[in-house]
Amino acid sequence: MLASPPRPRPGKPVPRMPPKPLYVIVLAGLLLLSGMATATHPPGQRPVLVLNTAASDPLGTEHHTGFIDRLLGIALERLGYRLEIVRAPAERALILANSGVNDGEMVRIGGLSRLYPNLVQVTEPLITNEFVGFTRNPSLTLDGWQDLADHPVAIITGWKIFERNIPPGTELVTVRNVDQLFTLLQKDRTEIALYARWSGLAYVRNHGLRGVRAVEPPLARRDMYVYLHKRHRDLATRLAAQLRALKTDGTYRRLFNETLAPYDRD
Repeated sequence: MLASPPRPRPGKPVPRMPPKPLYVIVLAGLLLLSGMATATHPPGQRPVLVLNTAASDPLGTEHHTGFIDRLLGIALERLGYRLEIVRAPAERALILANSGVNDGEMVRIGGLSRLYPNLVQVTEPLITNEFVGFTRNPSLTLDGWQDLADHPVAIITGWKIFERNIPPGTELVTVRNVDQLFTLLQKDRTEIALYARWSGLAYVRNHGLRGVRAVEPPLARRDMYVYLHKRHRDLATRLAAQLRALKTDGTYRRLFNETLAPYDRD
């Protein structure tokens, strides 16, 4: 058994440590905060901005070589930040960004701040995206959203532009990712897979899908934007200016030619 500590003899007071002066306590707190800040942003290292994305090749890739990956990486580097990309399903990515777990969203349609009030839209668009139906039906035509009501349709959960515009009563299947989306199409479990044009063209070519085409004209064209959590409101203004600069100095066109233009020649 462990020995009990000796008891003080009767009549002798137990010695007590003198209280620490207030300035010692304050100094200890400042040192702790200083250490926390140093651990987050070590001296000489750029602060990290963590952005979510559900974008797929050629806009975003697992190795961060897509058009948006590279464009935002260069823009933030010029502003003194290092970009860290977190790939997540579309709906979950928005929730993580809006709750402040991460710093924002890489590429989304405009106007989402109404639904996610903690997100600030960077005003300069990244790209104009076209939203189309992919199909194996060689005779299918679509003159607008209303024509979807006559066909089985599949979408990825969290793609707000589709969720908002698909007519009520449409035979609709929702899936978690692009692989499931095009698997449904290939197995004739849906007639139309709604997706972004660039990403869909890349998927069809990279996976060797036969007989799959994008239905023209697009159902919609939308400018796509970065969203930052409201704690980065000041950065949003500077990032918009930097994106405009990249379009002016030729960087934007170079990245476009290297990552997107090859798919338009198929």
